[in-house]
Amino acid sequence: MRAQQVLSVLAVMVAAGVSLAPTASAATPVKVLQLNLCHSGAAGCFTGDRVMTKAKAVVASVKPQVLALNEICSGDVAPLRAAMGSAKSLFVPARNDGKPAKCKNGQDYGNAILVATALAGSSAGVSGVYKNQDSRKEKRTWGCLPAGKIGACTTHLSAWDGAVALAQCKELMTRAEGYAKTTPTLFSGDMNLRYKGDPDAQSCNRTGFYRKGDGALQHVFASTKFTFVKSSTLSMEGTTDHPALVVELSVP
Repeated sequence: MRAQQVLSVLAVMVAAGVSLAPTASAATPVKVLQLNLCHSGAAGCFTGDRVMTKAKAVVASVKPQVLALNEICSGDVAPLRAAMGSAKSLFVPARNDGKPAKCKNGQDYGNAILVATALAGSSAGVSGVYKNQDSRKEKRTWGCLPAGKIGACTTHLSAWDGAVALAQCKELMTRAEGYAKTTPTLFSGDMNLRYKGDPDAQSCNRTGFYRKGDGALQHVFASTKFTFVKSSTLSMEGTTDHPALVVELSVP
């Protein structure tokens, strides 16, 4: 096509109101689903496998890109990942006398973080035991899937000592801050801390992050590279003692 013809076509497009400016790429939605399933069999909130039926239905309905699971058994991960879709997962057991803590069914007991394959990196994940622990036998742990398009972590903090729970939260926040230098990063879990409680869950927050919670003990801390969209809770219909927390975010 001659230059004069190209100019003529462009003139017609402009006259017709067709934009010639490059379009900005759409933001990527990142929906976080936080669940505490109380599935160990050892706690009073245990309702048997009814909670798994409900959890699978919630995961399938919400369709999260990040799924954080607390108080689960290791065998719970596969069916919930199937309900979520293609995802990378990391299960991290709590510790008991240096060994993985156990559910009543004999499986390892702990937490898991799942990230949709499209957002996950190549890392197999990292995990650890908190330096600060209460006097109970169970030692609390954390787990992260960093270095993808996003980084995500989960944890279940001390239920018996608020000062210890806050110290554990700050320990994981320090790790998240490091990841956030290069990657939008969040961590989600049952923190056993309340907003405006004593201690205050907000005291774990730092510059460059914000917090969203369920009005009780579950919280998501996200780096400001995530745009906050909205948050909500869903009833688990008596199958566990926590609602499902949904925090909707986006990244460029």
